[in-house]
Amino acid sequence: MSAAAFPAVPDPADGDLAMEPGGLLDVLGVAAVVLDEHGRIVLWSPQAEVVFGYPTAEALGRPAVTLLVEEHRRDLVQSLFARVMAGAGPWAGVFPVRHKDGRTILVEFRNTRVQDERGRPYALGLASDRATVRGVEQNLSLSSLLVTHSPLGLAVLDHDLRFVLVNPALERIDGLAAEAHQGRTVREAVPSPDAEALETALREVLETGRPILARSMRGVAGPDGTERVWTVSLYRLQTPERRIMGVAVAVRDVTDQHQAARTAARARRRLAVIADASERVGTTLDLDLTAHELADLVVPEFADIAAVDVLESILTGPHAGPARTSGPAVFRALAVKAAYTTPAQEAADPVGEPARYGAERLVTQCARTGRPVLVRHVTDGDLPRIARGEAAAALLRLAGIHSYLAVPLRARGVVLGVLDLKRARNSVPFDEDDVLLAGELAARAAVAIDNARWYRHQSQAALALQRHLLPHGPPRLNGLDVAYRYQPASESVEVGGDWFDAIPLPDGKTALVVGDVMGSGINAAATMGQFRTAARTLAALGLAPAVVLEHLDRTAAELDDAMATCVCAVYDPYSGSCRIANAGHPPPVHVTAGRAPRLLDLPAGAPLGVGGVPFETREIPFVAGDDLVLYTDGLVETRDQDIDVRLAALTDLLDRAPLPLEQTCDLLLGALRGADDHDDVALLIARARQPHGEGAP
Repeated sequence: MSAAAFPAVPDPADGDLAMEPGGLLDVLGVAAVVLDEHGRIVLWSPQAEVVFGYPTAEALGRPAVTLLVEEHRRDLVQSLFARVMAGAGPWAGVFPVRHKDGRTILVEFRNTRVQDERGRPYALGLASDRATVRGVEQNLSLSSLLVTHSPLGLAVLDHDLRFVLVNPALERIDGLAAEAHQGRTVREAVPSPDAEALETALREVLETGRPILARSMRGVAGPDGTERVWTVSLYRLQTPERRIMGVAVAVRDVTDQHQAARTAARARRRLAVIADASERVGTTLDLDLTAHELADLVVPEFADIAAVDVLESILTGPHAGPARTSGPAVFRALAVKAAYTTPAQEAADPVGEPARYGAERLVTQCARTGRPVLVRHVTDGDLPRIARGEAAAALLRLAGIHSYLAVPLRARGVVLGVLDLKRARNSVPFDEDDVLLAGELAARAAVAIDNARWYRHQSQAALALQRHLLPHGPPRLNGLDVAYRYQPASESVEVGGDWFDAIPLPDGKTALVVGDVMGSGINAAATMGQFRTAARTLAALGLAPAVVLEHLDRTAAELDDAMATCVCAVYDPYSGSCRIANAGHPPPVHVTAGRAPRLLDLPAGAPLGVGGVPFETREIPFVAGDDLVLYTDGLVETRDQDIDVRLAALTDLLDRAPLPLEQTCDLLLGALRGADDHDDVALLIARARQPHGEGAP
C-alpha cells in the first residue's frame, strides 16, 4: 500500500489558510509546557489544563517537579531535566504524572532544550495522555491493516480526483503498481472506455456526498491487455468536522460473473431466434420461400453468410430413397444471404443451379453422415474443403472467413440438405452451443410443423441454463448448514426463474437469498441469472438486506422491466441473529426448539421492478439449532387449495423432531408437491450451528 498526504488544508500559496479543528494534534490533545532554567513553569497551554487538571493560574511560577511528580520520582525527573538543560539532547518517553484530582496518569512526553533571543535556556515539553496516543496508534494500525488485507480493491482520490492511496488488492485487480497510480487520474492510470464516465461520477460524489454503489466499469488489466469488468462503489471521505478529504473507491472484479451473464443474455437472444422461427420460417409450403426465410432468420444475428442447400435427389422425386453414407452428392442452392456486401457471396454456388460436390467437401460429409461439421478456426488448409473450387477459396480468404458450421436439414429421420454458415466480421468463433442452436433452426426449417420437439429442446436448454446459474453444491459457511433443492414444474415445457443462493461474506456472516422471476422460459432463466449475479455482488458489500433489495429493484428496471419476488437474509453467527427483508415473497418459516414453527411476520414489500416502494429489515434471534426455511410460491400455491391451508400444512410438516436438512427438503417436496403442479420450486433450509473463526464465542 502506498499513500500520499491529503491536502487537509488549502495551499498557503492560495492565500487562504484554513483554521479548522479536528487535526491529528487536536485528536492527540497535545499539551505544551515551558520551564525556565530553575524548573519553574513559565508557559502552560490550555491543553495542559485538560491533561493535568491544573488551571494556568495555579501552574505558572511553580516548580513542575513538585506540582506534577510524586516525591519518590523527583530525583529521577531532576536528573533528566538537568540533562536536557545541559544540552545532552532531547528526552522522550512515558512517565507517571500526578493529576490535580490526585490520580496518577501515564503521559507520553517529548522534551527538548530551547533558547530565547537573549540566549536564556528553557525546557519545552510536549505531552499527551498515553491512552489517547495508544488509541490513535491502534486506530491507525487497524485502518492500515483493514486497507492492506481487504480482498476488495481500495483507493482514495484527492480533491483533484488523483490517486493518493492504493491497496495491494487493487494493484492485483487492475495490474498496476501503487506507484503507477500515484498522482494520476483514473483516465491516466487505467485504460478504460468508461473512465470518463467514472470520473464524472467521482466528481458528483465529491460534490454531493451521495455514494454510488456497484457501478459497472470495463478496463484493461495487466501487461497482456486482458479486458476485465469491475463493480465500483464510490463514497466521500470527510472528517467529523465535515472537512472533505477526498473520495474512496472500492473495486471488485466481476469478470467471471459478467461473462456468465453475457453468455446467458446471448443464449436468450439466440434462443429468441428459435422462437422467431415459429412465425417466420415455414409460413407457406413453398420450398424456395422457406429456404429464404431460414437464411433471413440466421443472418446477421447468428452468422455473416448463410446458404441453404438441398440434395437434388429430394427435388427430383416424392421420396428421398435410401440414404447414402459416402461418396459425392448433388446439391441445389435455394438461398444465399449475406449481412453485408462481401466476396463470399461470389464464392457461393449460384442459386437454383445444381452443383456436384465431392466427398471431401465438408457440406457433403454433413449430408452423408447427418451430423454437424464444426470448424472453429478456419485455416488456409480448410478453405478448399469449404469452397467449390480454388477461385472460390481465394474469395473466402479475401472475405476473412474464420469460422464455419454446417448442420443437416433433417425431417422425419431423412437428411434433406444442409444449412451452411460462415463468420467473418463477427469475431466470435462458432462453439458447441451454436451447433445445437443451428441444428434446431435447421430442423424447424425442414419440418415446420414439428413444434413439440422445438418446445422440448427449448425447455431442456432453459433448464440447463438455469441449473448452470444456480449453486452446484452447498458452500462452506461459518456457523451455518444449508440444504437446497430446485424442482421444475412436472408437466410444464418451460422452466421458471426461481433461484436460491447461500453467500459466504468476508466478515464471517452469510447471506441467504431466494427469489422468483415472474414469467417462464429462457428469458426468465436468463433474467434470474442476472438477478442472482447482482444479489451476490451487493451482498458481498455488506449491505443490509433492505438495501440489497432496493438496489435489486433498481436493477430490475434495467432488465427489460423484469419483475421478481425475493427474500434476503443475513445471518450473523457471532450475535446469533438474522436480519431479513422481503420483496413480495412468501414468508419464511422460523423453526426453533421449544415452540411451534412460525411464519415470520415481515413487511410484505413489493416485488422487485415495481419501483418506489421502500423495503424494511427486521431482525430475529437465530441461534444454534434453529432452522430458517425459505421457498418460492410453487411449494405452497395450488389451484384447488387456499394459500392459508397450504401454509398451515407447511408449518405442520416442520413441527416435529429435527431431521437432517436433506431429509427435511425431501419431506417438504414429497408432501407438498403433486404430479400436476404447474410451477417450479426453489427451496433452501438453513440451520444455525456454533460458528468458528474470529469473533466466535
